[in-house]
Amino acid sequence: MAYQYMVGVGVGVGAVIASLLGLVFLYYNSLIRGIKKTTTASMEFLEENCVKKTVNGEAFQTTDIIIVGAGVAGAALAYSLGKDGRRVRVIERDLNAPDRIAGEGLMPGGYLKLIELGLEDCVDEIDAQRVLGYILYKDGKDAKMRFPLEKFESHVAGRNFHNGRFVRRLRQKAASLHNVSLEQGTVTSLLEENGTVKGVHYRNKSGQVLTAFAPLTVLCDGGFSNLRRSLCYPKVEVPSYFVGLILENCKLPHANFGALVLVDPSPILLYPISSTEIRCLVDVPSQNVPSVSDGEMAHYLKTLVAPKVPPELYTAFISAIEKNSIRTMPNKIMAAAPHPTPGALLMGDALNMRHPITGGGMTVALSDVVVLRDLLRPLHNLHDTSAVCKYLESFYIRRKPMASIINILANVLHKVFSAVSDPAMVNMQHACFGYLRLGGIFSAGLSGLISGLYPRPLSLALHICAMAIYGVGRLLLPFPSPKHVWNGAKLIWVSILNISRSEFFLYQF
Repeated sequence: MAYQYMVGVGVGVGAVIASLLGLVFLYYNSLIRGIKKTTTASMEFLEENCVKKTVNGEAFQTTDIIIVGAGVAGAALAYSLGKDGRRVRVIERDLNAPDRIAGEGLMPGGYLKLIELGLEDCVDEIDAQRVLGYILYKDGKDAKMRFPLEKFESHVAGRNFHNGRFVRRLRQKAASLHNVSLEQGTVTSLLEENGTVKGVHYRNKSGQVLTAFAPLTVLCDGGFSNLRRSLCYPKVEVPSYFVGLILENCKLPHANFGALVLVDPSPILLYPISSTEIRCLVDVPSQNVPSVSDGEMAHYLKTLVAPKVPPELYTAFISAIEKNSIRTMPNKIMAAAPHPTPGALLMGDALNMRHPITGGGMTVALSDVVVLRDLLRPLHNLHDTSAVCKYLESFYIRRKPMASIINILANVLHKVFSAVSDPAMVNMQHACFGYLRLGGIFSAGLSGLISGLYPRPLSLALHICAMAIYGVGRLLLPFPSPKHVWNGAKLIWVSILNISRSEFFLYQF
């Protein structure tokens, strides 16, 4: 009987492998076809574009590109395009330093993109903290997830910081270029003519309503964008909220490592944002968010969460609650579903959002900036908006390797790490934690994907497959009873379901 069970499980595992590899093959086939198609069209367009620098004198407009929003994506894009000689106009709603509880973690892959853009000095002089990985804690055990940095120079690592300080530095770099103008104003609508975006209407700091014109407008106005509706099909999900606190004058258990505590009822994320401060983010399901104003949240944190934080941080955690500095933010997920529009492009959180539990948002944004900068470099003339729009469709394909990997892992791992009621997902959580505890290529491979250092879709599929096999083996030992075999089958099903959904996201991201 045990032999029959083992054969059945073996067939199931084989099905997992076949399914994963089949999905990956379909993804690669689609990606390659898309790149070939857009590359052919792009080359034809470039041959014509590069020999024409004006069209009816319109190229002598004062602005080549309007960027709406000067957050991480907008400011970095403004600097990179300005360095390439573009005349860039940036319109930002509020030029004061942002005060956020997100956008505080830059993965090593994102730091490499900063270097490509010439912006690596923006993490200097802001008390940014080097991060070499994360430690996961569960049931009194820990699993170290160290970023695989051995092949990189010593300064390459993750960086954590106050978001406002980092954004301020990016804006200063952009504004230092004579051909980049940075203006405070609120864009109220896009200026459209016959389906083509010609510029924007906006209200400046004095309240005056103005119009700005440019052959290309890039929207980087963030996750709360009210302009993207005409450029994409936004479907926003809010699976949870982050409850944010700053813990002062305390240390994490391991220097240069963040911490993720997997507990019931909520995962707890901890990481340094300065030499004296640790950010604490408690993930709370959307349907169960206590009220901050009437004290319910403070009670929830003190009674249910505080006993689960690492002992070294307990006193600082309670102190932060009593200071009444509790903040909340919705964790949004939105697949990239743009519809190409001549004269306009979406970037950053206005285009695509993933759960922030893995801290990959800025890495995706900076990777997108590099992709768009490289695509625009050969173009001298942006006024043939239809041709430029067709050419820039390749942006949504070329961004996929980095964006899809980070997005999929963020969304799937959040489901796994926050599992408390679904037995199959709980088993998947145990499998993931045990897999990371194996160390070596298992832990390094996953952290290489999460960190953006090695964004390879095939590697992602293989790791999910290996994790499922590990999980099934763990359930079958020491003896493959019918209950254990049934739980193993459900674990296989959860793995197939997750990767199938991920494949859907691969086409959307």
